[in-house]
Formats: sequence, C-alpha cells, structure tokens
Amino acid sequence: MAVDFKLYLITDRNATKLPLVEAVKQALEGGVKAIQLREKDMPVRELLSLAKDMRQLTREFGAKLFINDRIDVAVAIEADGIHLGHQSIPCKAARSVVGNRMLIGVSTHDLAEARQAEAEGADLITAGPVFDTPSKRGMGSPMGTQKLGEIVREVNLPVFGLGGVNGKNLGSVLYTGARGVAMISAIMRANDIKKTAGDMMEMVRLMDQMVCISCKPRE
Repeated sequence: MAVDFKLYLITDRNATKLPLVEAVKQALEGGVKAIQLREKDMPVRELLSLAKDMRQLTREFGAKLFINDRIDVAVAIEADGIHLGHQSIPCKAARSVVGNRMLIGVSTHDLAEARQAEAEGADLITAGPVFDTPSKRGMGSPMGTQKLGEIVREVNLPVFGLGGVNGKNLGSVLYTGARGVAMISAIMRANDIKKTAGDMMEMVRLMDQMVCISCKPRE
C-alpha cells in the first residue's frame, strides 16, 4: 500500500466546534486524503463506533484512514493503517499482527527514533515538534526545520513534519524534502474547515511543484 498523500490530518474532537465526523467530512471535501483518528481518551466502544463512521466516510472520499495506537480497532474496521506513539507497542509487534495489509506510521522526535522506526519496518514517520505548539510542549523543545531536514536526509522513509505547522510555515517544512506535513489545529480549529483544508492542499501542491523545479532531492 502506497503512501500517496502529502497532508496527514490528525483529529482532535476538542479542537473543533463541529461534531468530529462533520469536521472530518469538511476536511475531506477540501481535498484531504489521509486521516488519523487520534482520540486517545475515548472509551474503546465509543472509539470503535466513531472509527466505523470514519471508515465509511473516508471510503466515500477515497481517503486513507489510520487509527492511533489501537490495533484492535484498526483491524476491526479494516483501516488502511495504524499510527504508533512512543508508548505504543513496538512497530515490529504491530507488523506481526497487521502484516502488509496496513501501513504503519510511527511518531518520532529525533534522528535516533527515526532510524529505529525505519529499522523496525515503519512505512512512514511523523517528526516533530517542528515548531512550538501547546499540544506538543511535553515532547521537549521544537526541533526546527534544520533537524527535520537531517532526519529527511538520513532515513529512507516518507517523513511528515508535525507540530505547529500552518499556512505560514508549511513551505519551510516541505523545503526540507519532507514528504508532507501533518496538521491538527491549523485545520481542526478553523471556522471554515473545508476552505482551510482546500487552501492547505493547494499550498502543498504549489510548494511541491516549486521544490521539484528547483531539483531539490525528495525522499
């Protein structure tokens, strides 16, 4: 299964004014092609019900659905992928469960973790926080684009810059050679999610063209 997207939207039902399914629908209408359902504090039965709704919705839009951490939920709804954090089960163990029928994403915070994720068979990684953001302050100081670029150069995996990424700094993330960007608040908190998602997708498309024209290597 290919990592064929550039913008990876991570959900946060507490960040949006809309019911989460409606918020995600608007993002999909704006062109987003990959959703990570990340509602860590939700009871598993509620999460499963929500995941079923998200699975139906993403299929309607031809988008990929990742489930954060809960492999059981991912398997139950036939998700496209699972995303693992630093407290999740190891990537190798997840692979033994899902085989090659799902993509595995891994959250990383430095080069060592990125290399470990690659060695354990991850299909993609998020790297961050790139910029300061309240939701990631517990993960240490922002790495900035220079360290993000180092990760991009040193691992042979699609890398998605995460943490404080928005319309103003998106270009600097992609210019590192990162495959794409992962976003939460920049889209989920927007008053018009569909328009904002569409604007972000267009920025990614234009920046990708600029990077290709400048012949900057892409992973």
